[in-house]
Amino acid sequence: MSTLIIRELGLQPYQPIWQAMQHFTDTRTPEQPDELWLLQHEPVFTQGQAGKEEHLLAPGDIPVVKVDRGGQVTYHGPGQLIAYLLLDLRRGGLGVRELVTLMEEGVVAVLAQWGIEGYPKKDAPGVYVDEAKICSLGLRVRRGCSFHGLALNVDMDLTPFQRINPCGYAGLQMTHMRNLVSDVKLESVTQALEKYLIERIGYTQALRYPSLDARYV
Repeated sequence: MSTLIIRELGLQPYQPIWQAMQHFTDTRTPEQPDELWLLQHEPVFTQGQAGKEEHLLAPGDIPVVKVDRGGQVTYHGPGQLIAYLLLDLRRGGLGVRELVTLMEEGVVAVLAQWGIEGYPKKDAPGVYVDEAKICSLGLRVRRGCSFHGLALNVDMDLTPFQRINPCGYAGLQMTHMRNLVSDVKLESVTQALEKYLIERIGYTQALRYPSLDARYV
C-alpha cells in the first residue's frame, strides 16, 4: 500500500455521494489509489440490503434511502462523522472481516483519546459505550473493492434514532461523544481517525482534496 487519497467533503446529501461511491468502485483500475471520504450527511435514514420495513417506525419528513450496504436501518445527520473506505482489498491483502475489525479497533482507539471506553460486540457490528451504540458500520464489496464504511456519532441530534429500530434492534440506545465529554470537535475526531487508518493500513503517502473527482459526480 502506498498512496491514499483523502477527500474532506463537508456536509453532503446522501444520494449523490452513494452514487459516486458506486461509480468509483465500478470504474477504478488496479493501479488506482485507495480513497477515504470524510464527511457529514444531511438528515437521512438508510436501509441496508437486509433492512426490514418494520424497523422504520415513523420516518416522517426525513427521507429513507434503500442502499446496497449490509445491515439494517440507521440515521445519518450533521455532527456525525462519516468515513467511507474505498479500498482495493485484494491488493491490500485484506478480508472483509479484517476490515470490519480494523474499523472497530480504529473507533475504539479514537474514543480512547477522549477518555471514552468503547468496545465492539461479536454479534452486532459497531462500537458501543455502556451498552449504547456510538458507531455503526456497513460495507459492500464489489470487484474485490470495498465501499461504504462507518458512522461515528460525535456531536449530533440523536432524536431521529427514536423514529427507527436502530440497526434492527428495538429499544437500542444510541449515544454520541458529546454526551460523554464536554469538549469534542468533529474536526479533531476526523483527524484522529484519519491518522489511525493511514498508519494501521500502512499507506506511505496521503494526498488531500476538498472535493470529489469530476469523473465520479
